[in-house]
Amino acid sequence: MVSFKARRREPELVPPARPTPRETKALSDIDDQHELRYYESVIGFFRRCTDQSADEGPDDPVQAIRAALAEALVYYYPFAGRLREEGGRKLVVDCTAEGVAFVEADADVRLEDFGQPLLPPYPCVEELLCEAGDTRDIIGRPLLLMQLTRLKCGGFVAGLHMCHSIADGFGIIQLMMTVAELACGAETPSILPVWKREILSTTHSPTSITHPNPSYQPLLKSLDYESESDDVMLSTPLDEMVVDYFVFGPTEMKILESHVRGHLAHPATTFELLTAVMWRCRTIALGYKSGQPVRLMLTMNARGRWNHHTLIPWGYYGNAHFSPIAELTVDELCRQPLADTVELVRRTKLSVTKECMESMVETIASLRQRPCADPARTYEVCDTKWIAAGNGLNFGWAEYVGGGIPVAGDLTSKLGSDHMMCKNQDGEDATVVSMLLPRPAMERFRKELAVWLNKQHEKNLIIQSVL
Repeated sequence: MVSFKARRREPELVPPARPTPRETKALSDIDDQHELRYYESVIGFFRRCTDQSADEGPDDPVQAIRAALAEALVYYYPFAGRLREEGGRKLVVDCTAEGVAFVEADADVRLEDFGQPLLPPYPCVEELLCEAGDTRDIIGRPLLLMQLTRLKCGGFVAGLHMCHSIADGFGIIQLMMTVAELACGAETPSILPVWKREILSTTHSPTSITHPNPSYQPLLKSLDYESESDDVMLSTPLDEMVVDYFVFGPTEMKILESHVRGHLAHPATTFELLTAVMWRCRTIALGYKSGQPVRLMLTMNARGRWNHHTLIPWGYYGNAHFSPIAELTVDELCRQPLADTVELVRRTKLSVTKECMESMVETIASLRQRPCADPARTYEVCDTKWIAAGNGLNFGWAEYVGGGIPVAGDLTSKLGSDHMMCKNQDGEDATVVSMLLPRPAMERFRKELAVWLNKQHEKNLIIQSVL
């Protein structure tokens, strides 16, 4: 595997290209969750286009993107500000136009050196992300830290640390789409940003939840548990854990579908089927007791739902994800037919209705002054395949060829799984799923998954491990 050191220049602040409003903006109750007070990392690999019909582009893509970033911040000017706490630790953003952190770098490697096909874990990923310091320290710091690394082949890598309190994954990709458009000569963004954080905030401080939704009862009930520190996922030191990536192409999906064919009211999506299988295998691998409750938490995007009745306007870049929860005992999960678990995953997804979203906002506001729900025996799953789902991140002179959410630095936010798009060894569209487990549990997980895939050797399932 390739090994290299990036040559970084000193970090600089990139402010908006023109004057922007100086004001203080409140975040939504969804933004203000304690669990989101950290920097999320995103990485993207770009290949310079060689097509004769493509725009030759700038001589230096890094400087072109830096200029486009400054222009984009005119529209997304809260990103150039700083977070501050008000009474009750409520977060606000002071729009100071101080700017975002930017690092220019070079690496003596080519895009193909990262592997063919390009799959996580990416070698030397820490060289492609600038130093973020304490990723839980978000007050008074730049809200976006970007490193652009030139490669020998003419391609480049964009590595981002984004403060999750101000935007979710869709929001940061929307910002980067604007950067790409402006770098290609657009005068204005095709999608104008919308702040409107009040739409996901309560107008009062509820002391009780007046419209409880069944999807969130496990979250509330967990507050009453005395202790769930017996979860090996929470008691195992991170240096005794391992991250594996599992690739599911058309062949693997066809095998998994054979286990539920004829037993579902509707065909399962890739996400539903993989989530059901991984939850079951993970639960068995972790050795939970038969009567203990285990939870599945799905991170769902609320954009584009409820047709004309949506509360989320086009261009909204704040946090608009919700986490409905399913709960079973270990016995129920591991003994019921796989098709029943797939149906449960589907019902949990569909529970994110307009009323459910309003209930969750109220729930989060109610819980702000209470202890965080215990994450014991909870498997959180996030579908991030949308990062590579379109051409929005493509520059006219460079195309996005891979990336996503890498495993680097603080692993405490990686206790679940991310589903990402990739190409498998045969060049077919596939899904790669991350999994973090204690080392002994990972061995058991591989064996359980191999059974479902009718594999003789579980090593055939694994791309690579991060120790």
